Amino acid sequence: MVITMKTIILVRYEEIFLKGLNKPAFEAKLIKNMKHVLNGLGLVSITKSQSRIYVEPEDEDYPVDEAIRRLTKVFGIASVSPVHKIETNFETISEKAVEMTKGIMSRSGYRTFKVETKRANKKFPLNSMEVSRELGAVLLRNIPRLKVDVNEPDFIVHVEIRDYTYIYSEIVPGVKGLPVCSNGKATLLLSGGIDSPVAGWMVAKRGVKIEGVHFYSYPYTSEKAKEKVIRLGKILAEYNLGMKLYIVPFTEIQMAINQKCPEEYLTIIMRRFMMKIAERIAEKNGSLGLVTGEAIGQVASQTLESLLVTDSAVTLPVYRPCIGMDKSEVVDISKRIGTYETSILPYEDCCTVFVAKHPVTKPKLQKTIEYESVLNIEELVQKAIDGTEVMEIE
Repeated sequence: MVITMKTIILVRYEEIFLKGLNKPAFEAKLIKNMKHVLNGLGLVSITKSQSRIYVEPEDEDYPVDEAIRRLTKVFGIASVSPVHKIETNFETISEKAVEMTKGIMSRSGYRTFKVETKRANKKFPLNSMEVSRELGAVLLRNIPRLKVDVNEPDFIVHVEIRDYTYIYSEIVPGVKGLPVCSNGKATLLLSGGIDSPVAGWMVAKRGVKIEGVHFYSYPYTSEKAKEKVIRLGKILAEYNLGMKLYIVPFTEIQMAINQKCPEEYLTIIMRRFMMKIAERIAEKNGSLGLVTGEAIGQVASQTLESLLVTDSAVTLPVYRPCIGMDKSEVVDISKRIGTYETSILPYEDCCTVFVAKHPVTKPKLQKTIEYESVLNIEELVQKAIDGTEVMEIE
């Protein structure tokens, strides 16, 4: 009889390896984030050994599949595997490998395999190549119709020999990057479109905790538009360990701009107001920068001249991870992270309200400041901030 423990989860990371003396701090942050996303699924112990992290459930009925789904959205994790933790002796390894391989073949119809071994425990009498060779022979003797293919096998039997031995076949890719909260906080200007959720996700991947600011122009934009952005916030929150979302009333500002400023400058002045408000919120909550989904030349407000005028409205740095990307590249990422289907829902956001027929593509900073000076900027900004709704998304 095989001495087998419960199925456990093996977690791998990559970039954290490069952190030198800071590596333990990043590992600790990653483990803390893992505990956060696994909260509520059941009791587990999480241990670290030889640059591997092991999640070991304490209950037989622990939802391993759901735990793996959640862990693959944790920045810093390169891949995850459900593994069998067994005693380190060749007989036990062989029995478990035969049992696992039979299960894989019955579920999938696979017929070809190879064995890959890592022997971290140098006291084990066989080296890695010998384990692979001997174990492969055991599998061939015990399982009819099974064949070796070292170049393109249907599946791989992975064996890691440590204090215990870990045997598995499935490797589920993670999102990689660095653990959220390891690199400060930034505030994302979150529209209902495709680009800004991708931008927020990309910055969060570098270890930055993201908060969101959305500008809402009721009744010119519907309640459905607001719900759409909240849904996007919930998707991002799965990667971001939750998310605080500020919903800013923007109708009065847009109407004032529309009434008092030249039509071709409506969009650029509107963007400057957005930046001013987002900066106020960001500074109040400890953010170290603003994040937008803009790409050079995508629309009139995203030319180099327009971006210069927009950025001059604030002092915080503005991060634009999509700045040099084609739209198709952004779409590909949005599909991969799960925001695309929500982003394309046909509910307009505030950027579609009071749109100029011929917006300026090369605005002049001095002219822009002159045109917006007719507005009571401070009063409009403060009133919008005072009316902001704050949501905590888990």
